[in-house]
Amino acid sequence: MDISRKTDYALRMLAALVNDPDGVVSVRTAAHENGVPYSFARSIQHDLAVAGIVENTRGASGGMRLAVDPHETTLLQLVEAVQGPIILAGCLDRDGEGGACPKRATCHFSPVWCNAENLLRSFFSSVTLYDLVARGLSPVFEGSFALADEKSARLAAGIGEEPR
Repeated sequence: MDISRKTDYALRMLAALVNDPDGVVSVRTAAHENGVPYSFARSIQHDLAVAGIVENTRGASGGMRLAVDPHETTLLQLVEAVQGPIILAGCLDRDGEGGACPKRATCHFSPVWCNAENLLRSFFSSVTLYDLVARGLSPVFEGSFALADEKSARLAAGIGEEPR
């Protein structure tokens, strides 16, 4: 999984809005201050508005402002709003387009990919836009990993049925 340039730019622009939560920031200003090409910033602004993350205002003092609460909005929500669901491998049907991988039930690696995807989603969900920008906090993984038998690993990854 790659964090796209578009996502990186969108997050930079959103950081400018967190720093001025009650005001309207022009797209030109947000683009200039964050090293984002203006034409790309306009496209990003549109996509963020469609996702309901920003509100646009028109006129001489127009621009964009946050439409979400930065205290409640997680990094996962923002990344997925810009570039879609986080998918490391096609083991599960996350986008509803084709179903799970047909080899998932017998694949030795599927539990690893699914658990890694769950870990990444959990990691991105553990921090809000406000935590990152205003408080300067970042999530830190402090857990540990253990090897599990195949059945336990599949259950942890959300693959298979719970024991009865």
